[in-house]
Amino acid sequence: MAFYETIQLEKGMYNNSKGFTETLESLDHSENYRGTPLEGLDAFQRQLKRFDIHVSGRGSDRVEKFFQTGSSAALFPEYVCRAVRQGMEQEDLLPQIVATVTQVEGMDYRTITSTPSEDDKTLKPVAEGAKVPETTVKTQDHLVRLHKRGRMLVASYEALRFQRLDLFTVTLRQIGAYIARAQMKDAVDVLLHGDDGKDEAAQINTAGTGLTYADLISLWGALSPYRLNAMLGNTATVQAVLNLKECQDAQAGLNFQGTGKLVAPMGASLLHVTDVPDNQIIGIDQTCALEMVQAGDVQTDYDKLIDRQLERASISTIAGFAKIFSGAVKVLQIQS
Repeated sequence: MAFYETIQLEKGMYNNSKGFTETLESLDHSENYRGTPLEGLDAFQRQLKRFDIHVSGRGSDRVEKFFQTGSSAALFPEYVCRAVRQGMEQEDLLPQIVATVTQVEGMDYRTITSTPSEDDKTLKPVAEGAKVPETTVKTQDHLVRLHKRGRMLVASYEALRFQRLDLFTVTLRQIGAYIARAQMKDAVDVLLHGDDGKDEAAQINTAGTGLTYADLISLWGALSPYRLNAMLGNTATVQAVLNLKECQDAQAGLNFQGTGKLVAPMGASLLHVTDVPDNQIIGIDQTCALEMVQAGDVQTDYDKLIDRQLERASISTIAGFAKIFSGAVKVLQIQS
């Protein structure tokens, strides 16, 4: 009998800061399976194999397969978390605008910030013995506001037990997609208004009536010395960008028609974000504009899920956002 088949699974493996899979990995290291048929599986996937649970494909099992034993039931919350996480990743545009992700263990977190003056941004020659120019980095005087986003899973075990896991996964992925969209809305609010209105709001550049390519050039220039490498707009605004004749070259058209990938004016990623206000384009330097703060990963009522008390089991994440360099965000306001 392989070692992974002897591990006793229990609820307590969820009740720590590591998380279920990391706790499993500490007991059953994946490195020990190099050169074996189990290479490439993590500790959780090896447990699925142990209990012969197939969560995808034509041969996917029913939900009730998780509850054939007490140990296999302990795998169900991690399956739920992974399916939700897949939905978040499929919908998630945050990696394209977030400079760094900070993991915290509590709800109290203060980020750092730096607001250099125009003089600070130029590195002037320093004479011998003269004072070296300073860049001041300080801790924010307020906490980063973290939001709990999620959904309540409302269903009886009797209603779900005979459903195929691949179908149930689709539902869980949609919960993940909802969470990702909610987090993107939080990120947009911070980019525009600061963290709970306590940070500096983004500087607004006013354009004329109707969007022109010259307006995009103006946004690019306003962001200097930062780089414009991401632009966010809602559906109507993105359509206006796509309709600019300068964005309709043959190669861009082929990419959009063939892959759905939006054009990249001036090399900046054009991101379709429905939460951006009408007639506004948010331009950022994604390498230094925004920090994402997470308090843990996807969380579930693991005890309810293990005990088949699915009637009201929550699935949620806790995250917030903070500006790093406020000058790395500019807004183009288009007159209607």
